[in-house]
Amino acid sequence: MRRTKEEAEQTRQDILSAATRVFSTKSVAKTTLEDIAREAGVTRGAIYWHFKNKKEIFDALHEALHRPLIEMILNDLEKDHPNPLQQLEELCVQLFIDLDKDEQKKQALKLFLIKCDYSGDMEHFKQKHDEQKKEKLKAFCRYFEKAQKKGKLPQDADPKLLTYAIGAYMRGIVHEYMDNPARFNMKKDAPKLMSIFFKGLGV
Repeated sequence: MRRTKEEAEQTRQDILSAATRVFSTKSVAKTTLEDIAREAGVTRGAIYWHFKNKKEIFDALHEALHRPLIEMILNDLEKDHPNPLQQLEELCVQLFIDLDKDEQKKQALKLFLIKCDYSGDMEHFKQKHDEQKKEKLKAFCRYFEKAQKKGKLPQDADPKLLTYAIGAYMRGIVHEYMDNPARFNMKKDAPKLMSIFFKGLGV
């Protein structure tokens, strides 16, 4: 029975991986379940076992990006780190290194950051995904708030604006990386890139 569950989970992951590739190539609007099934090497029945329709696959891809990240951040925030800014810097470095190692995550992130079209049937997911983005921003903001409480950040600093700033900075790096990953050696470059941002905060 355990093997059956493992196989079912593997099929689900194969479907999500295939959907990412096809969505990125054809766009979400033009992709059919037949396209995904063909790319995944499964039947449409196998897809219906895991997902009701294409929209549910699309949402599951976003959830697969969002949920592990927010859980990673929230778990990290539970630690009583002496310098929350340093803690956040280390987290950001790790996020870039993990991204560089995970081809599926790279494809999914490129889909949602660069190629995603929320028009038509996908429009109602925009609000949900925006709410999830706000959840991530609030979590990032807590690092700056904790840093202020510990005296590692000036009291006149604005945690909310700093959160927007680091989000924009990291998003820019991701866009450049997606455009040409070969230009980066994330293991070496990620610490240097994040150091540029955090040095401005006195870390």
